[in-house]
Amino acid sequence: MLKNTFILLLIAFFSLSHTSATFAVQQDSLTSTEGLQFESSPDTTPAVEAVPDDLTFSDAPDTTVSQDSSKLDKATTNISSTNAENGKKSLWSIFIAGLIGGFAALLMPCIFPMLPLTVSYFTKQSGTRASGISKALLYGLFIIVIYVALGMIITIAFGSDALNALSTNGIFNFLFFLLLVVFAASFFGAFEITLPSSFVNKMDAKSDKGGLIGLFFMAFSLSLVSFSCTGPIIGTLLVEAASKGERLGPAIGMLGFSIALAIPFGLFAMFPSLLKSLPKSGGWLNSVKVVLGFLELALALKFLSNVDLAYHWNWLDREVFLSLWIAIFGLMGLYLIGKIKFSHDSDLKFLSVPRTILAIVVFSFVVYMVPGLWGAPLKSISAFLPPSATQDFDLSAGIAGTPAHSDGKLKKYAEIFHERGTPKGFDPYYDYDQALETAKELNKPVLIDFTGWNCVNCRKMEANVWTDPTVAKLLKEEFVMAELFVDDKTELPANEQFVSKYSGKKIKTIGNKNSDFQASTFNSNSQPLYVIVDATGKVLVPQTGANYNIDQYKAFLQSGIDAFKAKR
Repeated sequence: MLKNTFILLLIAFFSLSHTSATFAVQQDSLTSTEGLQFESSPDTTPAVEAVPDDLTFSDAPDTTVSQDSSKLDKATTNISSTNAENGKKSLWSIFIAGLIGGFAALLMPCIFPMLPLTVSYFTKQSGTRASGISKALLYGLFIIVIYVALGMIITIAFGSDALNALSTNGIFNFLFFLLLVVFAASFFGAFEITLPSSFVNKMDAKSDKGGLIGLFFMAFSLSLVSFSCTGPIIGTLLVEAASKGERLGPAIGMLGFSIALAIPFGLFAMFPSLLKSLPKSGGWLNSVKVVLGFLELALALKFLSNVDLAYHWNWLDREVFLSLWIAIFGLMGLYLIGKIKFSHDSDLKFLSVPRTILAIVVFSFVVYMVPGLWGAPLKSISAFLPPSATQDFDLSAGIAGTPAHSDGKLKKYAEIFHERGTPKGFDPYYDYDQALETAKELNKPVLIDFTGWNCVNCRKMEANVWTDPTVAKLLKEEFVMAELFVDDKTELPANEQFVSKYSGKKIKTIGNKNSDFQASTFNSNSQPLYVIVDATGKVLVPQTGANYNIDQYKAFLQSGIDAFKAKR
């Protein structure tokens, strides 16, 4: 039954972002790309292997890595192929998001009632069953063509560079937040987002024509008429695709969305008897819209958090963010059990089984989040939350351990990053040159952590990998850590601003400086990126990105320690 399918779709829709954070890792960090031109680069590597004795990285005055060895060329080739694979993963995640969004749109009040009417039209107007099926399939194909064309238009109009710029721009992230709030209000019934009626009527009139042109305009009319329901979903999907920075992201997202819409028309045209199994239209369709409205509102806060962290507004600390999510999902649960009603809702006489199960899931999620107000790690959603350092009241702070490198030095930029960006219990440096100086004094290797305020995968690594006692001990005792934020908007002093030799652009902010250093030196613009170097800046082992396998990450750290000791 579709009502049972509805609960599965909503649960999948809610958990998709968590899956995508693991599945697509290269652009979730809100990397600052202002004034930079990046080349293709990796963001993760496979399991770390022992470094061959004859694989060396030569010194260079600006700490760039020399690539004059054949084995290094081979390693670079492997890195490029890894980056290509990650790009495919990102596109797959966008496609899956589109597919789930399409199935959710199918259950909207603007589309679901049209399903049996449209299929019945094809079967009755065609002379034979085969003709009806072929027309319905063409109708579905035209739906796919229309929505993919919309995605391609977005891609052609903006281009991949512009999409990436949108995803990393504070103004546009704030606009994305406002846009999703508007979409949520629309789903709640405050108003409907519609296209001009004159335009819709003209397109509908053209659908009366016969042949392929008539079928095309029928599909086009469906897209226009249903825009009040599908518009917010499409808008959210395009925002998510843009935030990934992928050139084909909007088109791939629309492909998944349109396939999900088109499949039912072809399926029911082939098997008309299945129409009898469809549930009747009713108030439950509006409930789908309202639940999606709550999800839109929760997602909107993530975009506001992105801007808040990068510009140091200090509005959404971790506990404030969690409080808002607890309120949103708490209200969703109350709505599901009928304690809250919106203007377009019908009376809820009893709770259906799927609705009850979904309410239990939502309330359980709310209960799960509550301990986070007192510092619980909440590992399953840590990727979406602001850094744990923004937590003002943390009961676990007393057991987090003492910093390993408290040497009395005044750490550059510590006032900006330490209290809000660094995981509790760690005490890194925030300036690369200062970290090298300390490494020379302590005779230890440096772990460079290219991170970001809004790096989803950085938060996952910190919450799920760095909290492992063995990993934490290695990081604190065996390394001098350099935590370099690539998306910070703090302006550099005038005497520290410079023109990049790599991009030719002026570097004005701390984020620009670190991002330019990462791109020019390590041929990467994705976060997190972990690089182990000695006190001269010489790379000791191949760099790695997000790796949630604790044993593999531990092996990476140990390989760097072993390589450093072998040089002494």
